[in-house]
Amino acid sequence: MAETLRQTDPASGLPDRAPLGQTASARFVSIDLIRGAVMVLMAIDHVRVYSGLPPGGPTPGIFFTRWITHFCAPAFIFVAGTSAFLYGRRHPDLQRFLLLRGLWLVVLELTVIRVAWTFNLDFSEYLLAGVIWTIGWCMVLMAGLVRLPVGLVGGLGVAIIAVHNAVMPPLLPSIPDTLRKLLYTAFAEPPIGPLMVLYSIIPWIGVMAAGYAFGRILTLPPLRRDRVCLSIGLGCIALFLLLRGFNLYGDPRPWTAEPPMPALLSFLNTTKYPASLSFLLMTLGPTVALVPLLERARGAPVRWLGVFGRVPFLYYVLHIPLIHGLALLVSFVREGRVNPWLFANHPMGNPPPPDGYTWSLGLLYLVWLAAVLLLYPACRWFADLKARRKDWWLSYL
Repeated sequence: MAETLRQTDPASGLPDRAPLGQTASARFVSIDLIRGAVMVLMAIDHVRVYSGLPPGGPTPGIFFTRWITHFCAPAFIFVAGTSAFLYGRRHPDLQRFLLLRGLWLVVLELTVIRVAWTFNLDFSEYLLAGVIWTIGWCMVLMAGLVRLPVGLVGGLGVAIIAVHNAVMPPLLPSIPDTLRKLLYTAFAEPPIGPLMVLYSIIPWIGVMAAGYAFGRILTLPPLRRDRVCLSIGLGCIALFLLLRGFNLYGDPRPWTAEPPMPALLSFLNTTKYPASLSFLLMTLGPTVALVPLLERARGAPVRWLGVFGRVPFLYYVLHIPLIHGLALLVSFVREGRVNPWLFANHPMGNPPPPDGYTWSLGLLYLVWLAAVLLLYPACRWFADLKARRKDWWLSYL
């Protein structure tokens, strides 16, 4: 099985040569399913951007609509590291590939993806350094790190995740303004000119490095792999409950049982920008713990999610303009016109939505479901194309 799994694309995290009908034993089903689930869940929050609903509150329905999507970025970046490890077991050009792929992703984030978010071309006013941006730069850094022993890379990754909440704040005053925003403070500070940095390099490079070392665990004999995954995953969950429960360490915002936010929501409301230790334990723990179960998953839902999991980058590039276009349609149906707010600087640099614009949660989920169903045929076609052909350019999509 390991030999087949080496045919893995570090940008997609999935085998790009295996036909859709191949048996589950020929690849890591868990990788397919994690990637596919990330793509589907991610679209919920991106529809929310155009719905005008706030991120994470004030009602439980809106809070959990946002909270469930918190699992996406950590899993996406972690498995990207795992994919790099698997790719490197078969291809000698891992460093070059990570470097070129990373730079390519940064360029796409600032051009194609930026236009998809905004439907305007005023680049001088707004650029977004989102999750594709940070994956790109982390891949560039990983191109150097992969020269080190796998265990050392993993150790560095875990150390960054574990200590950045304690180490980085005292260092920030000595770091130049622009570098500080790119490395860590990101969304907590004003933009760098037109560039709004949503995802900082730290701690995400730690997540990718830890995922890289996890690739070795994934290739262990199944029984041992499952035991290790459960130990790591459940250990992370237990550590999260301990540190967060007693407000010991791991998040700059302690939770409280005081109003206005209910205690449970406050407990789960961990810091994402930059991603705190609590945030990463809360999201990566369950992801890793589920790997043994996902490896044994079968049936139609597995095949359906696997399609999205095989071509996650194509899905990502297509889903933003599709959701944006659906939002224009919803606006026209509800208001008799396309609201100009939909051409502002989404998702983080736009003003509040105009009065009367905000959607209901029901409408949000209806548009999300429509988007996912509309994306399936294109993703299925492209997955089949990648299975049949070996053109070099296909590895960049």
